[in-house]
Order: sequence, then C-alpha cells, then structure tokens
Amino acid sequence: MSKQPLITKASGEKELFSPEKLENSLKRVGAGKDAIAHISDEISNWLESGVSTKKIYRQAFRLLKKYRNGTAARYKLKKAIMEMGPTGYPFEHFVGQLINHYGYETVVGQEIEGQCVKHEVDVVATGNGRQIFVECKFYNSQGKQANVRVPLYIRSRVDDIVKKREALPEFARLKFQGWIVTNTRFTSDAIDYGKCAGLHLVSWDYPTGHSLRDMIEKEQFFPVTALTSINKQQKKMLLDAGIVLCRQICHDPGVVDKLEITPQKREKLLEEVSDLCSCDKPHN
Repeated sequence: MSKQPLITKASGEKELFSPEKLENSLKRVGAGKDAIAHISDEISNWLESGVSTKKIYRQAFRLLKKYRNGTAARYKLKKAIMEMGPTGYPFEHFVGQLINHYGYETVVGQEIEGQCVKHEVDVVATGNGRQIFVECKFYNSQGKQANVRVPLYIRSRVDDIVKKREALPEFARLKFQGWIVTNTRFTSDAIDYGKCAGLHLVSWDYPTGHSLRDMIEKEQFFPVTALTSINKQQKKMLLDAGIVLCRQICHDPGVVDKLEITPQKREKLLEEVSDLCSCDKPHN
C-alpha cells in the first residue's frame, strides 16, 4: 500500500491523509456503504499533497449532497454551527435551547449581581436542584481554541455570583455550577484547569460521549444553518426570526412561509427537515 499524502489541518499542522477517518465521518452521518466507497475513491484520486482539510471537506460534502440532502446536512454540522455567527448571539440561544431540552429552565443573556460586581451570563439554567451559569465561547474559525485563560476568568465570575447567591434564602436549596460551552476545542491546559477547578467544559468533541456534537446528534438538535436546500440569506431570515433549530420548523412548518420560496423548494426543505429531525412527515 502506497504512503498517503500529507494534508494541512486548520491549525496549520501537517498529517497523513487517513481514508479511514474520512470513511468513519461519512458513516457517522448515515451515509450508505456504496456512497462511502464511491466518495472515498473519488477523494483519494483527487487528493494532492498539501491540500487543506477544509478543501477535502468541501469536496466530500459536494459528493455527499448528490446522494441525500439530510445526510449532507449532518456532515456539515460543525461548519453549520460556525455559520450561526458572526456574533455568538444565535449560538447562545442554541445552547440555551439544548440545555432546556434536558429539563432545565433557561434564560439567555441575564445580568446577575455578584458579591463584588454585576455579571452578564450567557445562559442561566435552573433545574434538578441545580443552577448552572453557562459561558458560551463562539468561534467562526476551526483553528481557534479556548485556552486556559477562559476557565480562569469564568471561575472567578462564577465564584463572585455564588458568594452572593449562597447568602440569599431563595437559592438555599440549589447547588451551583459553572459551565463553558465552545463550538471548537479547548487546549489541554484549559481542560486540566477546568477539571481541577470544578468547571464543566463542553467542546465540539469533549467530553467523550457528551460533547456538543454528541448531544446535537443524539437529540437531533440541528441548526437551520445545516440545511442544504436554502441559501445563506434565507437561513439568516430564519435566524433573525428566532428560528435557530430545524426542529422548530418540524413543529411549525408555517415558519418557512416568510422565505417566499416556491412550493417545490418548500417541499424539498420540509423533506430535509423531516430527515434531520424525524418529523412524522413533511407538511405541504
């Protein structure tokens, strides 16, 4: 077997191209055996030394879209989260709704009194005898990571809030915890400090089995930016209207009427949503 060419990661590092990694990523999103074999062969024949992982992803996505839109949408999940920007505001609402799905009451963008100063908290989640203060770190570039300064800063903010609330009778039965959720990754130092300091860290692929990607896929919490049947302007229209999740369209298909698309495109969109969110059936 010939040696695989070197490819360039988002961080700038070089690594050998792994057909197995590509095939596993396609399998993860539900691609069939024939599609996986075809796309893997096409990518291997097209590949040149030094090509970026971003270009490989684009090529795989283009090929995958020919098979099934819902599968292609799952494949572009990481990019779709980044497309919720350029600000982190839609991401904060996305995280709030995800935590709410696990049985918590959530408030996004709340100002809270600490012992020393006031703090703007991205998401406050209350339930199961706990109150969680969540900091959302949104990045629109895959090469960026949340370093150790992030949990150091959040630990001090959470401590200031907890000192204030522990003295108030209305919070007497609650346990408090700080969370940090990012759409990219944490550095190893950030993870080590988070563990030591009692913070719960969630990144794209951490912790194993309960990462952001794991939760989105398990709970079918796909953002509308993952959809392949509408363009960027139409996705922005949905986000501006507070529609951040495909499941919101699943529950109320009428929200797509504001897009003013043809009946054929509407049907295609609702079929894709149904595929992503296991709707009973697309609504015409």
